[in-house]
Amino acid sequence: MSHRHRENLLLGYPRLLLDRAVEGIIAVDSAIHEVLPIPVVAVSGHIRRTSAINIELDHALAARFALEHLYKLGHRHIAFIKGQAFSSDTIVRWNAICKMARELDLFVDPGLVVQLEGSAPGIEPGREATAELLQRKRPFSAIFAFNDLSAIGAITRFHEAGIRVPGEMSVVGFDDILSASTNNPALTTVRQPLHEMGQVAATTLLRLIQPEGAGPPKTSIRVLPTFIVRDSTSVAPSWMRPRTTSGEQGKKRQFRPRG
Repeated sequence: MSHRHRENLLLGYPRLLLDRAVEGIIAVDSAIHEVLPIPVVAVSGHIRRTSAINIELDHALAARFALEHLYKLGHRHIAFIKGQAFSSDTIVRWNAICKMARELDLFVDPGLVVQLEGSAPGIEPGREATAELLQRKRPFSAIFAFNDLSAIGAITRFHEAGIRVPGEMSVVGFDDILSASTNNPALTTVRQPLHEMGQVAATTLLRLIQPEGAGPPKTSIRVLPTFIVRDSTSVAPSWMRPRTTSGEQGKKRQFRPRG
């Protein structure tokens, strides 16, 4: 069942499935708040209770991949496109980004943070979020987007504004969807192992509904991302790189985050 994050469907579908005598539920990016009498496996659902098993990406490692990559390329003014408020991954991923920024001593400028709005599919939400960033007229040389579609939307808006990607602007996405490698330019992105996550979810649920059981399961199963470097990122423009003086040679970190 597809709920499109509509609250009434999120509340009603679990009971409807129970009425159809299902033996278990796999919930994808869906926060099921009700405790159900059948096994629930949540893929990126972040359901924090013992009655559900979570298949979760290591978001801390994902944030490290993306931010360290941009940091090493000399980017210090980085913009961020956060996920929609209804997405279960948004808060977890954003907290991981902020924690990694503190470790790198990168300043996260609130003026360079925008959030995706609405549930429209495609690249338009990312394009609109990027247009808002450009309207603020705050300098930045890279953007880390919540997903690949919003990253491609960002690239589209940069092209419309005459901003070269890469060269003048670097873009990092998240997921590694099929079109990420064929986009122009090909997208640098965090690969979320969606096939593996689905496999683990199905295997876990089948094990839980077997009559013989398999003992108390873990409440969380973590999977690891990989980082795919393609053509949408490059060295930061010279005017955007951190400046050093003779007394600061070798000092790598220039910006402090807010607490």
